[in-house]
Amino acid sequence: MKPFIPQLVYIEPQALEYPLGRELKEKFEKLNLEIRETTSHNQVRNIPGDNELQKYRNAKSTLVVGIRRTLKFDTSKPSAEYAIPLATGCMGHCHYCYLQTTLGSKPYIRTYVNLEEIFEQASKYMEERKPELTRFEAACTSDIVGIDHLTHSLKKTIEFIGQTEYGQLRFVTKYHHVDHLLDAKHNGKTRFRFSVNSRFVIKNFEPGTSSFDDRLEAARKVANAGYPLGFIVAPIYMHDDWREGYHELFQRLSKSLEGINLEGLTFELIQHRFTKPAKKVIEKRYPKTKLEMDEEKRKYKWGRYGIGKYVYPTDEANDLENTIRGYIHSYFPEAEVQYFT
Repeated sequence: MKPFIPQLVYIEPQALEYPLGRELKEKFEKLNLEIRETTSHNQVRNIPGDNELQKYRNAKSTLVVGIRRTLKFDTSKPSAEYAIPLATGCMGHCHYCYLQTTLGSKPYIRTYVNLEEIFEQASKYMEERKPELTRFEAACTSDIVGIDHLTHSLKKTIEFIGQTEYGQLRFVTKYHHVDHLLDAKHNGKTRFRFSVNSRFVIKNFEPGTSSFDDRLEAARKVANAGYPLGFIVAPIYMHDDWREGYHELFQRLSKSLEGINLEGLTFELIQHRFTKPAKKVIEKRYPKTKLEMDEEKRKYKWGRYGIGKYVYPTDEANDLENTIRGYIHSYFPEAEVQYFT
């Protein structure tokens, strides 16, 4: 698939006070993209569309260039200590994604140009925690790799963290457009993770993302560039013939990584879950989805902020975890594996 190019661009006037803001405006003008002005990246209005569904789909191809004014970083446990705010929103159409509800009525993509201020704040957090390491997650609210060929914000962040003594960076992606990141001076301080899944899940629930084979080719590239490598299998989903589907996944993954240095390889496993608000939004935005969200087949688990989620019943969840762990250990016996319900 081709790298993402927005159909519509909004720019905050103040963003043009920053070098990256001016650079992006000039880049988009050369691409003859429609550019509009907005007072705030939180107040983008008049996205075209005759109905809510059309507006949603157009929003997913709209890029907003703005300033990150809130410089207090969110926590990002257990993945990292903090989420470093480089972007918000994603061009992918993954049916199950938690951004469906966390971004609510603002599904457009936002990129923030005040990188020096963001880096300054990150430095303060590292200073507070030293001599402990401080991990920053760059993909909590976006797939940052999906837009970085345009912004290079991630590349700048990789090199910023690479120069620190007590910082580490991590992110996950479903996109393969990584060539511009291969020469970044990461100094081994950035873990590059790819999201992978069974054929069934990728085919039915991950439109608008790179193919499995393209992700694996990109994984080989970044591993050869010396990045610590990891994979996320999320959501682990109990579709028909799921055992065979996930077994094949790790077979293909093992074969594709032959000859690669896999020291320090990590896997993060997250079973499928959903909330009632998420179900409502997903069925509205993807009315033909095959995603199973039957509360009667699930166990209710209390979540943060009083919003519970529906997970697989205990016996099924244990079977799922043990099976997937078994596959991983048979092909990658030295890998670190974490499982989240």
